Amino acid sequence: MAKFEGVKWMPKQMRYLLPNKQFEIFEGEAKVFALSRSIMYAMFICFEGIRFYCKRNPKGQLEVTFLNWHKNLERLRRGIAFNLGKDQQGWVPSSEELESIFIHQYFVDPDIRPFLEEMAALDAQGYLRPFTVDEEHSMGVTFPNQPAIRALACRYDQYLGEPFCGVVIPHLVRAMGVNGTGCLKLGINYLISVKAIDEARKITPEAAAALFLDDNPRGNLEDRQVTEWDSSCCLFALRDGSVIKIPESNLILPSVTIQGMVAVLREMGVPVMERHIAYRELLEKVRSKELVAVCSIGTAGILNRCAKLVLVDNDLKIVATHVPDEGHPLYKKLREARTHYWDIYKEKAKLPAGMNLYKYVL
Repeated sequence: MAKFEGVKWMPKQMRYLLPNKQFEIFEGEAKVFALSRSIMYAMFICFEGIRFYCKRNPKGQLEVTFLNWHKNLERLRRGIAFNLGKDQQGWVPSSEELESIFIHQYFVDPDIRPFLEEMAALDAQGYLRPFTVDEEHSMGVTFPNQPAIRALACRYDQYLGEPFCGVVIPHLVRAMGVNGTGCLKLGINYLISVKAIDEARKITPEAAAALFLDDNPRGNLEDRQVTEWDSSCCLFALRDGSVIKIPESNLILPSVTIQGMVAVLREMGVPVMERHIAYRELLEKVRSKELVAVCSIGTAGILNRCAKLVLVDNDLKIVATHVPDEGHPLYKKLREARTHYWDIYKEKAKLPAGMNLYKYVL
């Protein structure tokens, strides 16, 4: 299963109450009160995953870097707004407010600085995890009365990694497009992701990821469209040297990383087509060896190439298996794109047009 390895958490977490804009710092292991609508009924649970890098700048100052994180902040705002009633929308913080909370209040806390200094010395990957919760001690089935943003951060070695095995799971639906939930990072989506990997291991014991189809399980299987991995987006690399990106929709998370990766690939001269791909087409490309690689794209792992993708029929019987063509030039180029993407944070690689680097001196 996709997981973080080599994780070390910051010693403090933060809380920001939305109604009165109150900011507080807690111990890293501070708990959420059990009697909360967020826990009892999964109300007001959304989150973000935001990659960052910490280094010493030429002046010796501690500096944190984010790539395109204004898109993360906007996506978090949409998740918060979805979980609040129409009369509570005034509580949704602006992107500028979120930026100030995370950088100028949380990251500057003196108890956090040694952690960031250690990160800079280790050249480590950083991951900021804001999430929301209703802090009111209530079991009522209503919108939250004390909605809050909490956040904590960690450093880590890797996430998912290569090689990994994936399985298409057509009988489970990760999110419903009509509800507009697939395009948001909501807690309600991720239980199905975990259940899908459990199902995938019944088909192939070494499975670490599940690939979902659309939200029409009663439709003809081969006409259904590929959507996402269980916890990441996907790219399909073809023998003609091009790459397919699934268009964003109510079923597709507007991944900040995949948008950046597409920009990097295009700068490298790789044609990227944004279009849907039906399961029938995926089967045909696997059987004809036209598919070079299937990639998992997400904040934590950036890009990982699938070592084996198992495709099944309605009875969950294996009908085809894809293995990447590691000798194809595009297979290697995908790895180069991953390295380039991380090197942008370090200012060792060119920033493609349309991408923004945010640097803050702490």
